[in-house]
Amino acid sequence: MPLNPIESIRSPIRTRISAIKSTQSVIRNINAKNVVGDEKLLAEIGYKQELKRTFSTWQEFGIAYSIMGLLPSISSLTGTGYTAGPAGFLWSWFVSSIFILSVGISMSELASAIPTSGGLYYWTFYYAPENYRVPISFVIGLSNSMALCAGLVSIAYGNSEEILAAVYLTKDGDFDITRGKIYGVFAACVLAQAICTCLSSKHVAWLQTVSAIANTGLIVIYLIALPVGTSKNLHHFNSAKTIFVEVQNYSNWPIGFQFVLSMMTAVWTIGAFDSCVHMSEEARNASFGVPIGITGSISFCGVVGFFIILCTNACIKKDQIESILNTDTGFPMAQIIYDSLGRKWAIALMSLMSVCQWLMGSSILTALSRQVWAFARDNGLPFASFVKVVDKRLKVPIRAVFFASSVGLILGCLCLAGSAASNALFSLGVSGNYLAWCTPIFLRLTSGKRRFNPGAFYLGHLWSQVNSWITCLWGLFIICICMFPSSIGVTKDTMNYTCAISCGVWLLSAVYYYVYKYKYFHGPCSNLSPEDALDVDDAVPVYQEKNEDLEQKED
Repeated sequence: MPLNPIESIRSPIRTRISAIKSTQSVIRNINAKNVVGDEKLLAEIGYKQELKRTFSTWQEFGIAYSIMGLLPSISSLTGTGYTAGPAGFLWSWFVSSIFILSVGISMSELASAIPTSGGLYYWTFYYAPENYRVPISFVIGLSNSMALCAGLVSIAYGNSEEILAAVYLTKDGDFDITRGKIYGVFAACVLAQAICTCLSSKHVAWLQTVSAIANTGLIVIYLIALPVGTSKNLHHFNSAKTIFVEVQNYSNWPIGFQFVLSMMTAVWTIGAFDSCVHMSEEARNASFGVPIGITGSISFCGVVGFFIILCTNACIKKDQIESILNTDTGFPMAQIIYDSLGRKWAIALMSLMSVCQWLMGSSILTALSRQVWAFARDNGLPFASFVKVVDKRLKVPIRAVFFASSVGLILGCLCLAGSAASNALFSLGVSGNYLAWCTPIFLRLTSGKRRFNPGAFYLGHLWSQVNSWITCLWGLFIICICMFPSSIGVTKDTMNYTCAISCGVWLLSAVYYYVYKYKYFHGPCSNLSPEDALDVDDAVPVYQEKNEDLEQKED
């Protein structure tokens, strides 16, 4: 009897799914409010304490704030913002900031309930439907890791552009900025950041304080110096109409859609706040400190970023915006500062921005290494048994640091292919993160709504639901928007390849899991010894959940 071709495809898939279900990890009953102490809560989540808890709530805020690196990040994306004109730049930032805060609040609720370095992929596994929780968790874990790695590359790449722009100004334009030079400076930045990140947890925590102070000091200098220089050298400021009302279009998209694309400045800048989540196992009072770090950094950067753009709008030469966007320095903000303050001040401020952006890179590499380490701990990465080892003396995942740095250096090679490839790589940081952020939030609202036990940070049932649905819709919107090219009538050099790269990463992650990694990754797996285990009787095997649900209904 001939085989049904459809059945011949379905049969091995069913067999593989059955094999995955039979080996997947247990779902643990986690209620942060019933546990006293970070280590006991971590044990209830399923892990032993391997890293030192040295991060205060301020330093949790500091790592996210440092990665956002407000002024350097806005400077790197000034060209994107001003394609909608001064007012378009200002209000697109304002609108985006509100929705980004919504994402942060939703993430904070999950982080308060289950504070672990694995965060996003752990929550995905915890709230996902039984049949799909392991593969979805794997894709989210890999997507989050790749997105953070893309964030490291984009920060270091922008850092190299800032350094070379300062050199260009120093030499009065007698300097060629080539892609080879950009990559060389980029590689040097990443290697220096890797060495710095291998310091003890105490010193890395201290570095976040230094970075937060440095970034704040830079912002204060900018907000004072730029208006003073404009008043002295240009003798006038732009009108309130120019700053707040006039929306101009410097692309060939319709102005409404260009306004939407300008939102990407805020989306990229106020990002990577999940870094607080990845530092959960080094945070003191994590159920409280991590949410405050997330929401505090988003709120502060949203407000201060608005005033930075407001100040820049007042000082920019409004009749020369198009030439500023196409400046020979390759860095529009450098040209804006040069016009208002002159060469020496421009060099000084660009140099300070370069230092702050280097600190940004160190901070995101710290968070990335903790995500990589956590995912390797659960056997989710290649070479997991090697990567997950923690240095016994420093209590730092040094191998994860250099693994993440090596992947970053390899990804950075794409930047040599041209601006289209580098822009797609940077957008991967946005699309990959938003997928990883919004998936567990969506699952918590749907399949996992009965399993969610709120922690110390919670809006209450109604407002939490409303805010989380807004988060999911915003996340879907941003994932779609970051796939669009910057102009109509694309060529191979102006095409946005984010769709190909992002979807390729997600598809290959799923294929890699079903073909090979299913043998090793079974979801978050406890590393507690019998002596360390707490409340192990509360761990509920996945396969029992449906039966228990039925029993509860019958009762």
